[in-house]
Amino acid sequence: GRPPRRRPASRLKPAAEERGVKLTYMPFVMKAIVAGLKAYPYLNSELREADEEIVLKKEYHLGIAVATDAGLMVPVVEDVDEKGLFELAEAVTDRAARARERTLKPAEMKGSTFSITNFGAIGGEYATPIINYPETAILGLGAIEERPVVRDGEVVAAPTLPLSLSIDHRVVDGAVAAEFANTVMEHLENPLLLLNE
Repeated sequence: GRPPRRRPASRLKPAAEERGVKLTYMPFVMKAIVAGLKAYPYLNSELREADEEIVLKKEYHLGIAVATDAGLMVPVVEDVDEKGLFELAEAVTDRAARARERTLKPAEMKGSTFSITNFGAIGGEYATPIINYPETAILGLGAIEERPVVRDGEVVAAPTLPLSLSIDHRVVDGAVAAEFANTVMEHLENPLLLLNE
C-alpha cells in the first residue's frame, strides 16, 4: 500500500519551531476559507436589514471563537488574505491567549467578516454553530481523527476534519454554501493550492 499522507502542518513544524511559533491546522483552515470566500463572496457579506441591502466585504477579517472562563469571545484576525501561515499562527495564538486572560481590547473583537468555531478542541465532531451577527456564515471545525476513507478504491484510515457550516439563507442558498464548503475542502486536501492565497 501507499504510505499515509502527512499533514502539511507536520512538514512545516520544524521551521515554525525555529521561529518560536506553534503551528496548528488553524492557519491552513483560515487560508482555505479565504479561498472559498474569494470564490463565493456572498459568504463574506453583511445583510443590512434596515437598508434592505447586502454589503459584500472586500476584506477578509476572520473571527476565531475562543472559550474562556467569562464565556465565548470572538477575537478577530484581520487581513487573513495578506498574512502567511506563520503570521496567522502567531496571531491566533496571541488572540486566543489574550482572550483567555481577558486582556483583549474591545476593538480586537469587532469587524470580523466570517467566523470560525473549533468545537473539535473539546472532542466534538459536528455541531450547528450560530452565526456571529451581522455576518452571513460561520464554519465549525470538528475533531481531527482517523476515520475510514476511500483512496484508490480501497478503504483506509486517514485523518479527517469534519466541517459544519451555518449560513443566513436570506443571503446565500444551500447550493452556494455547498460549493463554498467544497472549495474549502479542496484547498485543505491539496495544501499547495494555499500558496496562492
